[in-house]
Amino acid sequence: MRDSDNKPRQKLYYGWYITLTLALTETISWGIIYYAFTVFITPMETELGWSRTELTGGFSLALLVAGAMAFPVGTWIDRHGPRLLMTTGSILASVLIVAWSQVTDKTTFYLIWAGLGVCAAAVLYEPAFAVVAKWFVTKRSRALAIITFAAGLASTIFIPVSDALRVAVGWRDAVLILGIFLALTTIPLHALVLRRRPDDLGLLPDGDDHSTFAVRPRLRGLSLHTAVHSRFFWLLTLAFSFAALSSAGIRVHFIPLLIDSGIDPSAAAIASGSIGLMQVVGRVIFAPLDSRLSIRVMVCGVFALQTAATFALFFGPSLWAVGLFTVVFGAAYGAQTLARASVIAEIFGPSHYGRISSVMAIFLTLAGTAAPVGAGLIHDHFGSYELVLWLVVILGVSAAGVMAFARPTTTDAVEVDGHAAPVNS
Repeated sequence: MRDSDNKPRQKLYYGWYITLTLALTETISWGIIYYAFTVFITPMETELGWSRTELTGGFSLALLVAGAMAFPVGTWIDRHGPRLLMTTGSILASVLIVAWSQVTDKTTFYLIWAGLGVCAAAVLYEPAFAVVAKWFVTKRSRALAIITFAAGLASTIFIPVSDALRVAVGWRDAVLILGIFLALTTIPLHALVLRRRPDDLGLLPDGDDHSTFAVRPRLRGLSLHTAVHSRFFWLLTLAFSFAALSSAGIRVHFIPLLIDSGIDPSAAAIASGSIGLMQVVGRVIFAPLDSRLSIRVMVCGVFALQTAATFALFFGPSLWAVGLFTVVFGAAYGAQTLARASVIAEIFGPSHYGRISSVMAIFLTLAGTAAPVGAGLIHDHFGSYELVLWLVVILGVSAAGVMAFARPTTTDAVEVDGHAAPVNS
């Protein structure tokens, strides 16, 4: 088929089909496996008689298991691709969600959520980003933005949907319906669309033709051994760990913090939900800037904005202070997801992205799991969140400071045609 200029019409690069598929399946998977849980805490507490600590303990267990599975999952993705892993993860997740709807004892409940931790590692952002790193180079930020833009709406979509189902049919049938929906959508899409890498289909990264690719530098990527022996990798991990401690500490406790300040619980919930919307805005802003500014400077700026937003909460429960925090923190929090994927792919290359990223993810998962617990203990001991806010600020400043002074060397950079690439720092 030819267009009006009598030129052959190019087919859409298959990598974009994969991107659109992951945008949909990540949204559904995050919404059901991660965000829906909060809707069912109270009805489960009422029916089963378990404490809130016992219920949230299952969710925390899933996060820890997901962190422990990060490296095996990253290794599998690098060696075998995403298709079998993400399809199997979706099958198992669907079965476990259905099993959750029938749970009556705590041991089974914890086993289910431990299993869902394995599934989370297999189907959420880490494997999806590894796939994008294989299929895109110059257009990587755009592909990541599409996926995270969609998935950023997961809480906005699935929390109210889950609550509407709970009201209509009760929590057990609501969870059952979500499990069936997860199976009907994500399993066939992962099985039918995902592929390991472009050359399996005779394609080149970004959809380039062979004449273009022949004159473009070839990115080889660093090995896991080289990456983890890099000083920059550990500084990067330290910076993102500080940021994870900072953001998780305030994000999880945001609603009770506002309620303690005298804000109506419904208004607090709306403010918290608005952070999810602002995450999408942050990713939309970050994606085009990523190709124009140094990625290291961008990451440093994201951390600085997140920290600056926290200062607004020191001014009390005024509308302008809460609104300012919601807008700035939400945008920075959303951009963090894109920033980490971009900096790892740019500095260390796509060849071993899954394994390199998974090592960092282990530390970030531990930080993200420990921060809410630590913030809760501090609040219970001192009776307020003031010290928590100061710690959030200190950790945010530390994250930005580490990124400001951490500079990759030529030995840290991905190889281009057998030589170290210039580092955009």
